[in-house]
Amino acid sequence: MTRGAAADRFAPAKVNLSLRVGPPGPDGYHPIESLVAFADVGDRLRLEPAEAFAFAAEGPFAGGLAGEGNLVVRAVRALAAAAGESLPPVRLVLDKQLPVAAGLGGGSSDAAAALRLVRDASFAAVEDAVLFAIAADLGADAPMCLEGRPLVARGRGERLEPVEGFAELAAVLVNPGVACPTAEVYRAFDARLGDPGAGWGDDGAGPDDEVRPLRDFRGVGNDLESAAISVAPAVGEALALLRARADFAAVSGSGATCFALCSDYAAATALAAAVSAARPAWWTRPCRLGGPWA
Repeated sequence: MTRGAAADRFAPAKVNLSLRVGPPGPDGYHPIESLVAFADVGDRLRLEPAEAFAFAAEGPFAGGLAGEGNLVVRAVRALAAAAGESLPPVRLVLDKQLPVAAGLGGGSSDAAAALRLVRDASFAAVEDAVLFAIAADLGADAPMCLEGRPLVARGRGERLEPVEGFAELAAVLVNPGVACPTAEVYRAFDARLGDPGAGWGDDGAGPDDEVRPLRDFRGVGNDLESAAISVAPAVGEALALLRARADFAAVSGSGATCFALCSDYAAATALAAAVSAARPAWWTRPCRLGGPWA
């Protein structure tokens, strides 16, 4: 283990352009199929040499994130254990610009950034396969965030198929600033699994039975949309606002963040300004979707 120089890494927001969710299996997990892209907005993680390992959080959404349970700390502890070493003498500072628990994979993206930063600085012999194994243990979003580029995720999110030739998209991200806990959304989803349109499984089909052309993702939608709205009605308000102004809008992940696609970045900037004027308390950002981002 060596003491490296200061470094930093961008942790982009993850956006589910489409999301199909199946009924839970015997292990309690819901299989998914999702087309994922990454935004050029997100958090940033800074690594500094230190006498001993430390973690701090700053930024508009940093409140309460500096504890031992943070995914960044858990990722570094798991990495050190995999390397057979003690915690590295570095200080990690998270600049938290993304809303927390927003359906943007922020915590997972932060953990992915930590894995790559700390591996490169202190545990260079650890291979990428080990990083992905650690990420899979941290949560369903973490492996795709470690990849950080357009992909199709299946299974629990660990089966990743990179998408070659992905055309960059202009978009607006909108978070109405309400809690939309993932566990509650899935409980609401499970309660309506027998209803039409509640997700695959109604007709016995699964995501591997038919792989939709990626150009048709706008017709796939997000199976968790109705459940997210039932948990947090403001999600429906955000969708209505976006759908009145854009040709396509959807929920990302389990919410509460929604996104709209625009013809170009200038149109995305104009839409973001209109949403901010109508709902100044909401978190609204124009962005580009694709990746990887430097």
